[in-house]
Amino acid sequence: MPGDDTERPTVLVVDDEEKLADMYTLWLRNEYDVRTVYDGEDVLGALDGVDVVLLDRRMPGCSGDEVLERLERRDEDPAIVVVTAVDPDFEILELSFDDYVCKPVQADDLVAVIEQQLAAREHGDDLRRFLQLSTKRTLLELEHGPGVLDDTSDLRALRDEVDELEGQLRRTMADFDNVLESFQQINRGPGRGRRS
Repeated sequence: MPGDDTERPTVLVVDDEEKLADMYTLWLRNEYDVRTVYDGEDVLGALDGVDVVLLDRRMPGCSGDEVLERLERRDEDPAIVVVTAVDPDFEILELSFDDYVCKPVQADDLVAVIEQQLAAREHGDDLRRFLQLSTKRTLLELEHGPGVLDDTSDLRALRDEVDELEGQLRRTMADFDNVLESFQQINRGPGRGRRS
C-alpha cells in the first residue's frame, strides 16, 4: 500500500512483448515488488495491492486502451503509466491515465515516473490531476507545437485547468517546484531528447 513503510510499492508490468516486459521487471525488481503479465486480459486479475501499472497500448486481444476503459469501472485505483510505441495524438484527451512515456524508455525515466506517481498519491487529488493533465499538455505540444492548446475550446480548457491547478498547488504545496522539476526531467516523447 502507498505510504506503508513496511512494504515496498507494487508495480504491475503489462506488455505483450515478453522480452521487453521481462527487461522492465529486471530494471525495477530491486526497488519494487514487481508483477508481470503479457496480456491485457490478465491485468484485472493481477491488480490486488498494485500501486502503479505500466501499461502498453498496442497488444493483441485486449489492448491497453481497452484495459484503461475496464479500469475506470473498477474500485482499484492504481496509478496508470502508459509505456508504448504509439505516438500520442488528440485521442489521449479521452484516455484515463496518469502518465505516458513513449518507447524506447530508459530505466531511469521508468523509475522516475513510478516515483512521481507514488509521491502524487501522497499529496492528494489536485497534484494527481495536475500531473495527468500536464502529461497530456506536454505530449500534445511535443507532437503539434506549443500553440496547439489555442486551437479548440477543449484544448484551451485543458491549458486553463493546468494553469489553474499549478497556481493553486504553488500556494498550498511547499515542495511543488521540486515536483515540477522532476516531472519536466522525464523524457516522455518519442525520439526526442531531454527537455532543459
